[in-house]
Amino acid sequence: MTRAVIIGCGDTGQRVARLAADRGWDATGIVRSAESADRLARSAIAAQAVDLDQPDPDLPDADLLFHFAPPPRTGDDDPRMAAVLAAYAHRPPRRLIYIGTSGVYGDCGGDWVTEDRPLNPITDRARRRAAAERRLADWPGAVVILRAPGIYGPGRLPIERVRRGEPVLDDADSPWTNRIHIDDLAAAAIAAAERGPDRAVYNAADGQPTPMGAAYRAIARRLGLPDPPTISRAEAERDWSEMRLSFLRESRRLDNHRLRDDLGLVLRYPDLNSGLDASLPARG
Repeated sequence: MTRAVIIGCGDTGQRVARLAADRGWDATGIVRSAESADRLARSAIAAQAVDLDQPDPDLPDADLLFHFAPPPRTGDDDPRMAAVLAAYAHRPPRRLIYIGTSGVYGDCGGDWVTEDRPLNPITDRARRRAAAERRLADWPGAVVILRAPGIYGPGRLPIERVRRGEPVLDDADSPWTNRIHIDDLAAAAIAAAERGPDRAVYNAADGQPTPMGAAYRAIARRLGLPDPPTISRAEAERDWSEMRLSFLRESRRLDNHRLRDDLGLVLRYPDLNSGLDASLPARG
């Protein structure tokens, strides 16, 4: 039986675990705490609590290793990835699938971006992800990388911001933004495990980028609310947090042809409208 180990078994990992079970694989989710392991167990997902920040983490054998755990929030490296690779150095899995971020491309001036574009991360969080990719480049086993943008789905939408009427950036000043529905990301991870060639990299996006405010307007309309007010970039620079402003400084449009063509992946939610219809609570 194929042994699938999912490191960082959160929302996406749980979906992967269920898809793995559908295929008859033996899936184990790795989480940080015993409480999280108990929650997975109550969802009928085998789980093990492992702290990747401790020396020599005790990780189970794997045929397929899904690495979804984020790096630490500080520094310019990913020591958690280093710890995982060290743990499997003498018992490498058949394939390692890593979900990273499209942030490793940095600002592309709104250009369409394929997987061949050189990495140019401009934020610390993206530099940590780029460092994880560099570690994987030296890994002797088979590796497939999924570079994901914003992940959305049920419970992963800015509904309260929309209800409060928080302003969004005017489209004229807005960068392009990209997204992937969480169910499609899980399906992409399974497809990468089953069919992705060694060292393949995929933009795991729906291929339908929009200005930043489009999602907020679409959510508002589905909730029967007025469109959010808009502000200029200068007003945003004055009023928004540094974290939120960092997303204004990068603009790119992710090309997903390789994901669909090479893996034969048919997205269940190929655009924002179809994904929101499946993600928002029903009105009534």
